[in-house]
Amino acid sequence: MAEAHREARRIGEVIRQARVLQRRSQKDVAAALGYHQSKVSRLEGGRGTEDIRVLRAVAQELKIPAQQLGLATAVPDASATDPEADDMHRRTFLAASIAALAPPAASAAAHDDLVQALLPGLSAAGTDAPLDTIALRERVGTARKLFYTCDYTELERTLPGLIADLRLASSSTTDSDVLSALLATTYQTSTSLLLKQHDQGNAWLAVGRAMAEAERSGDPIVLASSVRVEAHVLAREKHTAQAVTLVRHTADQLTGSYDRRSPKHLAAVGLLLLRGVTAASGGGDRAATEEFLAEAKEVARYVSLDQPDAWANFSPTNVALHELSALVAFGDSGLALQAARPLMRRHIPVPERRAALWVETARAYSQQGRLSDGYQALRIAETCAAQDVRRPAVRDLVADMAARDRRRTLPELHHFSRQLGVPA
Repeated sequence: MAEAHREARRIGEVIRQARVLQRRSQKDVAAALGYHQSKVSRLEGGRGTEDIRVLRAVAQELKIPAQQLGLATAVPDASATDPEADDMHRRTFLAASIAALAPPAASAAAHDDLVQALLPGLSAAGTDAPLDTIALRERVGTARKLFYTCDYTELERTLPGLIADLRLASSSTTDSDVLSALLATTYQTSTSLLLKQHDQGNAWLAVGRAMAEAERSGDPIVLASSVRVEAHVLAREKHTAQAVTLVRHTADQLTGSYDRRSPKHLAAVGLLLLRGVTAASGGGDRAATEEFLAEAKEVARYVSLDQPDAWANFSPTNVALHELSALVAFGDSGLALQAARPLMRRHIPVPERRAALWVETARAYSQQGRLSDGYQALRIAETCAAQDVRRPAVRDLVADMAARDRRRTLPELHHFSRQLGVPA
């Protein structure tokens, strides 16, 4: 019986997410199907999902793949549908869904390999892949894409071998400046991943390596990017004043004459300024936050890069996302939600940024005590980047929201909390 209830709630949630993502009301969907709004409401609440014909109609209207509702994928003749077969299929789907939503078991071995690769000496094993600069550059680009598409599990498996190969190549070639730049970028990516995992201790190790290689490369763009991740580590450790000073000092060396700068230079400067926004707002410094935002908006006039590669994430849209995040940090939840609404209608190609929008929206709702709306925003974030929603910062948010629902009026929130391994 409990399994059937969980299945019904899961199917209802799939229907609700599909409707919300299409920005349609329950009344609109019901009218299209010839039902009363209460039927759609009941379905989304996990009631009435045993009616297979209704589920098929909803799946067709909302363009939900049949298997997501536990239905057979191909039915030549609807009148010949076998309810028992569909019911069994739904149960199988439920089990798979729960397994997929459960927090993946942390791969201690992969994490240890990454940390080992950050230590001095060529301790990590190479991959026997080609060590020419072109091939290594492509692999670094692939690693960056794994980060921006939030495939953190694969990224953690990829980084140790990539670091080992880059270090080996840099020790046996005259193309050392280019390889130092690639190695710095890889260490930056390692730092960002470790921060996502809340492993600040090893993030310090990674960012130290990134700064050293950036200085060896002599490339101001790579150096700016390394400073950005160092400021991130400082801010995460509550050294916000130092982070703000570091960003301001470095930006002063790079800003100006934007119309004559390369796109990569502008993107690096813009991302550095956005890190300043995060650090300053986290430290409660409104003046510095507004200063960094104003400069970032000026840079964004000259560049817009939204592809998930090494220079992704800087564009007017990302500036707006950081402005939203700053409003949340200052507790200005009403203004934050106003800022979020137009962003929900924009195309944001980078999954990590799409998830960030909905997570910050959830934080704003949570600040207002609108736990149901916050929960719905988090489930949308999950559809954008499932692994990103399972990082510690978001899990803490879910646990806090569940703890505040003392009367347990939102069982779906508590179920989600348990799925993330953080029951209130």
